[in-house]
Amino acid sequence: YTEKFEKMRIAGKLAAQTLDMLTENIKEGVSTAYIDKLGYEFIRDNGGHSAPLYYRGFTKSLCTSLNHVVCHGIPTEDRILVEGDALNVDVTAIINDHYGDTSRMFCIGKTSVKLNNLIDATYQSMMKAIKILKPGIKLGDIGHEIQSYIEEKGFSVVRDFCGHGISTTFHEAPNILHYGTKNTGMELKTGMTFTIEPMINAGKFPTKTLSDGWTAVTKDKTLSAQFEHTVGIKEDGFEIFTLSQENLDQPKYDL
Repeated sequence: YTEKFEKMRIAGKLAAQTLDMLTENIKEGVSTAYIDKLGYEFIRDNGGHSAPLYYRGFTKSLCTSLNHVVCHGIPTEDRILVEGDALNVDVTAIINDHYGDTSRMFCIGKTSVKLNNLIDATYQSMMKAIKILKPGIKLGDIGHEIQSYIEEKGFSVVRDFCGHGISTTFHEAPNILHYGTKNTGMELKTGMTFTIEPMINAGKFPTKTLSDGWTAVTKDKTLSAQFEHTVGIKEDGFEIFTLSQENLDQPKYDL
């Protein structure tokens, strides 16, 4: 699997660098379409392709999910970022036929304490799940790690979307649920590569998909947050392929 991991590193690095580049451009007054354009050009100029573009008819290069949008938000010219917004940007780069998939939250100006707490909890839940990864643990252990932490904080884990295997295709087996019971499900093996991408709601977990067929929102209109890394299982643990090169994995809050 060493050759596969080498290629996953390159794809993951490009995806992470795209988010690093976007960080200073995501601010009050810019449209989500502008962010999409910058991301598309950066991936192209660095020898990659954007996986979401034309994927099952999706017309943009990134997903931009704002506030109560859970995932798969479509960038538009008319949605301009304003103070208090929280934006998830989800990037998937293809390079050498391998995929790197990652997402981060961005805060526009001053955001509410409740929103910051939700974002923090979402990030911590993902990292807690990643830190237990090694051959022999079960998929249910990943979900349990996230769910138990999140529910203790008073938030809820989205059930309608999950992480996924990823390598030379965008989505492959297994599905990585972000809720679950310890010691259940498939056993992790060396060489596996997949995403962990918890979507966490401030309110209840049900979602609905809007008439565009993509945009998923919280049913109760509460806020939602998400982070995502692409990871690989090594003999002695794990590797994260999509870490920020500039220590920008978490948003900086304007307090």
